[in-house]
Amino acid sequence: MKVQAKICGLSDAPTLDAAVRAGAGYVGFMFFPPSPRAVRPEQAAPLVRAVPERVKSVGVFVDPDDALLERVLKDVPLDIIQLHGDEPVERVAAIKERTGLSVIKVFKIAEADDFQPARRYEQVVDYLMFDAKPPKDATRPGGNAVAFDWTLLRGQDWAKPWFLAGGLTIDNVAGAVKMTGARLVDASSGVEESVGRKNPDMIRKFLAQLA
Repeated sequence: MKVQAKICGLSDAPTLDAAVRAGAGYVGFMFFPPSPRAVRPEQAAPLVRAVPERVKSVGVFVDPDDALLERVLKDVPLDIIQLHGDEPVERVAAIKERTGLSVIKVFKIAEADDFQPARRYEQVVDYLMFDAKPPKDATRPGGNAVAFDWTLLRGQDWAKPWFLAGGLTIDNVAGAVKMTGARLVDASSGVEESVGRKNPDMIRKFLAQLA
């Protein structure tokens, strides 16, 4: 099975086009205002509508309330909701039922025990994502250009497809895939020329590492 990538935190047509044309299987849009990659629903709507059917559009949320989800989904035709906060299992199940969309739940990893909560979500979600636990002074839960110890994934067996995230770059993604056996990877800061500013050429080079 070919490794598929999600390019996350997209906010303009040139970088979205680069991701789609270079073979991304998933494209992500951030609906979390504190993030430097955040987009408003009216900004994301035309971008998502331009995404071809073969590519899945992912909306990233952090502990969203129903009002926010409704406001975004009213205009933005997302395929998947990614939950990057502290949403309990019951809330994740409710969001999935309410929206009718597939769900990715993110888990922040620093040590082996950090995988345990994911076991409680496996029967509820469609995908898991393992990201690095953010630094203590971080203002956002992801996109911090930090990687966790990928050897912690060795020998792990999961009932649902899972993404490897956190600190993936053009230089390390091939090695990360080889080490972990990941079939899905997620990149955001690793394809940026500055914080929040994606670079089309970096996106193309990142995806070329998975070809």
